[in-house]
Amino acid sequence: MSYKNRKSSYFPFILIFVALKVTLNLFAIKNFGFHRDELLHLVLGDHLDWGYKEVPPFIALLAKITLSVFGDSVFAARIFSTLASGLIIWLTGLITVELGGKRFAITVACLALIFSPAFAASGYLFQPVVFDQLWWVLTVWLFCKYLNTADVRYLYWLGAAVGLGMLTKYTMAFFTGSLIIGVLISRERKLLFNRHVLYAALVAIVIFLPNIIWQFVHHLPVITHMKELRETQLDYVHPLDFIEQQLLVNGTALFVWLSGFIALFVSFRLRRFRFMAIAYILIFLFLLEMNGKSYYIFGAYPMLFATGGFALERVLKRKAYLLRSLALVIVVIPNILLLPLVLPILSLQDTVSFIKRKTERLPFLKFIVTWEDQKQHPLTQDYADMLGWDEMARKAADAYHNLTPEQQKNTQLFADNYGEAGALHHYRKIYGLPDVASLNSSFQLWAPDNLNAKYIIYVDDDDNVERRLSPLVGSYKLVGQVQTPLAREHGVRIYLITAPSTKLNEIYRAELAKKRLQ
Repeated sequence: MSYKNRKSSYFPFILIFVALKVTLNLFAIKNFGFHRDELLHLVLGDHLDWGYKEVPPFIALLAKITLSVFGDSVFAARIFSTLASGLIIWLTGLITVELGGKRFAITVACLALIFSPAFAASGYLFQPVVFDQLWWVLTVWLFCKYLNTADVRYLYWLGAAVGLGMLTKYTMAFFTGSLIIGVLISRERKLLFNRHVLYAALVAIVIFLPNIIWQFVHHLPVITHMKELRETQLDYVHPLDFIEQQLLVNGTALFVWLSGFIALFVSFRLRRFRFMAIAYILIFLFLLEMNGKSYYIFGAYPMLFATGGFALERVLKRKAYLLRSLALVIVVIPNILLLPLVLPILSLQDTVSFIKRKTERLPFLKFIVTWEDQKQHPLTQDYADMLGWDEMARKAADAYHNLTPEQQKNTQLFADNYGEAGALHHYRKIYGLPDVASLNSSFQLWAPDNLNAKYIIYVDDDDNVERRLSPLVGSYKLVGQVQTPLAREHGVRIYLITAPSTKLNEIYRAELAKKRLQ
């Protein structure tokens, strides 16, 4: 197949779909409120380092830029995520062109990706997930360019993309490994047998090296984090659930990526790109064995959407207008009707009603409202994680400002989990609060050495004050509670603790020292 198909003339056409994706995100990104994880990632921007307990440093750099340039609103926090989502669409279109696809193939691939519930849900929040997907897709496109041109410059850009991907999310490691094995198994293995591949690998290592050093200096917290994640979340992920969710998360776009997956094995024109299908199988089996969450593999679907678009363009000839139109309708319309399940484009109350109707009529969708506690709720867990934070910070501020100026000088804030701590940190300037201490997640890295003030405003999500701390303090008083009914933090209590004993500080110091060694 001639390389002339891959001219830049398709660029403006692909940008139409990029604009559509960005516009769709703009309808949703300021709705509801900050997600629990977004609050943590924004805090990282105020504590720049080469690593953190749960993520590499790339998200922290973006947080710093966001807070410095765009401000601290919900809309501002999601600007980079929206841009990354647009770039993923752009690169998917470019991969389709590299395969030999033309306008219909690009249209199918991009629309499948835009309206896929999986990518609608993961493409607007300020989390490493969307940037991880971006590096995966960029990696595939760069290798396709190298495959088609034999230009070694793409290998060096590929090394840089892998290095930056590792600084974004460690899942980049097993995707890269799957791609390499996929190429080695395929007939294109000879392309890896040259010195430039080693030099490109060196580029990736050099970029990622600061985080490796940080991990060893801090006693490899990624291992502890993965162990905790497996014990608290991944052990509840059953292999059959993972398989079922892969068939559901892309909605009707299933037939696009499945067509692409099959075409990679049976199409003569796609034989050089068979490594994509092999890589998908390897990463799928790995996550199945590791009880991975369904979204861990999302970054592998854009390349299958691209191959699916190419395959459908070949099968549905140019004169088959009716069949081509029907294919686009199937890809777009049913998934549009599901969008409010995963993208907050409706009001909160309308979203609750919509979710109730859809899960009652389509019981197979109930996995969407099944949380980590394995129970079903009125909202998705992501939506519930966006509610109640402002109320919580405001009530903690009320408790603080009810103290005298002298008492405020001897007051500390403490929160049980990173979402609560992130909210108190984020809203501290608005409500005039001191900074918060917490031993959860990365907050332990910059937690104060002592919890020894005369007054402690304690945000308690697990009845710790009455059950554990009451014998260690002079007195405690419930001064607020999160009342937002649909919030995951509903019922969280805010206490004012007076005259904490030295024993409490000893326990705090011991827990802090233990966590810093993990």
